[in-house]
Amino acid sequence: MIFWGIWRHIAADNLTAADDLESEILDACQRLAERSDLGHFRRDLTDKPVRFFAVRRTYLIVYDAVSEPLAVLRVLHGARDVAADLER
Repeated sequence: MIFWGIWRHIAADNLTAADDLESEILDACQRLAERSDLGHFRRDLTDKPVRFFAVRRTYLIVYDAVSEPLAVLRVLHGARDVAADLER
């Protein structure tokens, strides 16, 4: 699971909340697989040809919209230094 760290962090306090977020992220990934144009480019964060899609306005799904099947590269919390995380 690409967002294991997020799930684990939330589950330490509330397992139900972690499972609910997991479901929302997986549902969003399914929607993106069906319509990869839903996300948007963030040239302020990276020059890489990836798109971003927000879940709960807090979590960012970073994905390659032209890959077949859709490749989810990262799921990040929006409060992190997203640009630095993407450089790694």
